Amino acid sequence: MVRGGRWAVLCAAAVLFVAGCGQRAAEHEPDFASAEELPERLGADGITISVGDPGAPVKVHLYEDPRCPYCEEFETTGGGPQLRQALLDRWARAEYTLASFLDDRVGGLGSKKAVNALRAALEEGKFVEYHEVLYANQPEESVDGYTDAYLLQLAGKVEGLRSAKFDAAVRSMKYRAFVNASEEAYEKAGGAKEPEGPGTPTAVINDKRIPLRYNALLLEGDTFAELLQKIYDQPTEWEDTAL
Repeated sequence: MVRGGRWAVLCAAAVLFVAGCGQRAAEHEPDFASAEELPERLGADGITISVGDPGAPVKVHLYEDPRCPYCEEFETTGGGPQLRQALLDRWARAEYTLASFLDDRVGGLGSKKAVNALRAALEEGKFVEYHEVLYANQPEESVDGYTDAYLLQLAGKVEGLRSAKFDAAVRSMKYRAFVNASEEAYEKAGGAKEPEGPGTPTAVINDKRIPLRYNALLLEGDTFAELLQKIYDQPTEWEDTAL
């Protein structure tokens, strides 16, 4: 088997058990007690939203569209909850590029409105909680369900998020420029081969993208957790893996 081949096997078969390979000893500050404690910030590029300890060794960059049903599956029953636990345990961090291409594909403005609302939630330090609530209550993809009224209703589920300032930002599409720039960044991430973007959800872990042919592992919570753990335990092997 070629160097790094067992990583490819993990991705392809969605299962890997290595006898005697234990978790690397913790080398970080005390864990975060809850999602509300996770640091969240806008990157220097003005587009990327980062969550978790900025010094965590495993970085997961996610490309998502709020209306995408596969993103909902990832966030609710797939790898999302496992990633969230790794964020709380302080050995992983997450980055988000929020796309809105589904509005053009299936009609409506729901994705754009949801991305704008998420940016407004970040301004209030509530991105993590609101992001979770949006996916837990995602309308059908074909229904333009992320209306201003629905987004504000869901914001009411996040303690301390609703305010005159937040409500006005949602209704006025205050962060329209961010929405457009974020979609452009998503499209550029696809490169020349994927000019419309890499698809959602897409994960890039420690700067190595999970190929489309292995994307199903994002929807398998235990397998995704296994992959994250192995990257944490054996980072150099991940760097050398040819997927």
